Amino acid sequence: MAPEPSLSLDNLPRSDMLSAGLPSPPGTSAFLVSKNPNPLAAKVAAVLSTSYSDTEFREALSLLDERAVGNDARTRRQIRLDLHKEVIDSNGVIVDEFGRVAELEQQLRRIRGTLGKLNAGYEDMKTQVVSAHAETLPVLTEAGSLLEQRRQVETRQKVLVAFKAHFIMSDDEIAALTSTAEPADDRFFDSLLKAKGINQDCELLLGFERQTLGSDLMEQTSKHIIFGFQKLFKWVQREFKTLNLENPQMNSSIRRALRVLAERPSLFQNCLDFFAEARERILSDAFHVALTGNASSGVEDPTVKPIDLTAHDPLRYVGDMLAWIHSATVSEREALEVLFVAEGEELAKGLKSGRDAEIWRLVADEGDDETDFNALKALSDLVDRDVAGASRVLRQRVEQVIRSNEETIPAYKLATLINFYRVTFQKLLGIGSNLLNCVGSLEEEALRQFRALVRDRIAALQGEFQHAPSDLGPPSFLHDALRQLEAIVKTYEASLSASEDRESEFENVLTEAFEPFMSGCDNMAKSMEPPNDAIFLINCRLTAAKCLEAFDFTRRRAGHLRESISSEATKLVANQHTFFCDGSGLGPLLNSKATLGGARDDLNKETLGRASQQLDDFLPSALMDAMERLKHLQDAMLARQITEGAASQFCVDFEKLEQAIETKNEAAREADECGLRSVFPRTSAEIRVLLS
Repeated sequence: MAPEPSLSLDNLPRSDMLSAGLPSPPGTSAFLVSKNPNPLAAKVAAVLSTSYSDTEFREALSLLDERAVGNDARTRRQIRLDLHKEVIDSNGVIVDEFGRVAELEQQLRRIRGTLGKLNAGYEDMKTQVVSAHAETLPVLTEAGSLLEQRRQVETRQKVLVAFKAHFIMSDDEIAALTSTAEPADDRFFDSLLKAKGINQDCELLLGFERQTLGSDLMEQTSKHIIFGFQKLFKWVQREFKTLNLENPQMNSSIRRALRVLAERPSLFQNCLDFFAEARERILSDAFHVALTGNASSGVEDPTVKPIDLTAHDPLRYVGDMLAWIHSATVSEREALEVLFVAEGEELAKGLKSGRDAEIWRLVADEGDDETDFNALKALSDLVDRDVAGASRVLRQRVEQVIRSNEETIPAYKLATLINFYRVTFQKLLGIGSNLLNCVGSLEEEALRQFRALVRDRIAALQGEFQHAPSDLGPPSFLHDALRQLEAIVKTYEASLSASEDRESEFENVLTEAFEPFMSGCDNMAKSMEPPNDAIFLINCRLTAAKCLEAFDFTRRRAGHLRESISSEATKLVANQHTFFCDGSGLGPLLNSKATLGGARDDLNKETLGRASQQLDDFLPSALMDAMERLKHLQDAMLARQITEGAASQFCVDFEKLEQAIETKNEAAREADECGLRSVFPRTSAEIRVLLS
């Protein structure tokens, strides 16, 4: 389908253009207008006379192109009608819009009238306000001044109330703090805390220009604090009189009171002194009851078994007394731990602040420094003071037991028992306590008694030291001494020794209870002839070594005894060797100092003949005879070793003699003479066989 031609001026026929009233295209003859006066001709002429360069004409053509209408007869006829219709519709819309504008204009007129009325009312009100303000301005100024003054008064009132609440104590608080009729309860401690706070805050007031108020308040509050501490001090003293330490839940108010009272070290120390004196009397009476079954007032306690009646043995008697003291000390320490260990840091802070506040410290010697409060040390010192009275009674009784004892073993057992408790008390109370010093002195007294009894026994045995037994065995006093020493060693072994080197510690006991008896044996051996002296000493030292070797901490001394036994055994070997040399008749020949390579003038047939005959007579029973000489040596194995050593040495000497004989015998053979072997046929091999 062929496209429909567009509508344009070029496509329109000239007659249509004229009939439509459109301008004619350029170049149209003007004469057409003049020649055709009819309306159509006029219109055509007008169209033809229109310039295409006219803006409005071009815009009209553009509008036609935008409509995209077809270029046909119907469209060309209808286009004018359509255009008029559109114009009419547009004018109708414009008219409607102008109607709305007219309505808005009427509304704006009404608004304008309303605004005029408002402006008039505003001006009227403004006039009235200005007039009223002018009239009320003095009154408002005066009212503002009064309100400002009221605010200042209220602020001052609040400051005064706050000041009184913080710096002024009420009558009830003063009564709770200073009145002895009031108890030392929470109200007292709260009042004391407030008073101390006031006293501390008053230092700030002293920094202002007017210091009168601060100094007056501080003076008044300081008096209240002093009275409060005095009241607390007396209250604590009263409580200490009825305080039950056996109660595991000790009164918390006592702990709190002591913690607060620590801020006054002098009062705190006085309370401790008072408490220590009271507890000392109580424990002394309790110890007296435990000993006798009767109180100090003479009233009998049927629930107690008196130590004086139940402990007949001195060791048990002393042990029961020490056990009671130990039990009381432990109980006292456990009961007082809640006062010092649980509150230790608070007490330390209180004592430090109190010491720093005391005036005398400001003028004290600079070298006199106070040490920090040690809760454990204070606890130990207080416990030590509590048992001081019982310790004195203990010392008197134990000293009496020690002095009345006349037996060595019980004396040492007493010393060991006391040593056990000394170590225990040292761990419990520390070094320097009175109880530890008391028990330590008792231990020294027991050891002195033990040494004195040992010396007395040695003095009593001086007569027995002069005569040795006929069998050369250890004397009876040595057996008794070793039995006693064994009992002492067992007692020491079972004891709780504080020394790490128990062997060195026990040396003192050996020096007292062992060395004198061994020295007595040595003195007895000096009056004996060899080999009896060495045999006697070996027997004594063997017995002593066997006794000491059974214990770890005496093995060093046993080793020394074994060394001395070896030394005496060497002497016996030399003595047995002399016996072999003299009994065999070869002594002069074996002891010759002539060298083997030199000439031996003493080796002749006559001398060797006599020696050979004596040797033959000696050898069959030589070993038995030698063993017989050591029959009193209690260690048969050692006797055999000594004899064999001497025989072996004799054989070595015989070999040297044999070499000298062989040398001289060879020289005689070279000279065709009869050798020495003819009169001395024995060889070293035969000697070894006969003496083995």
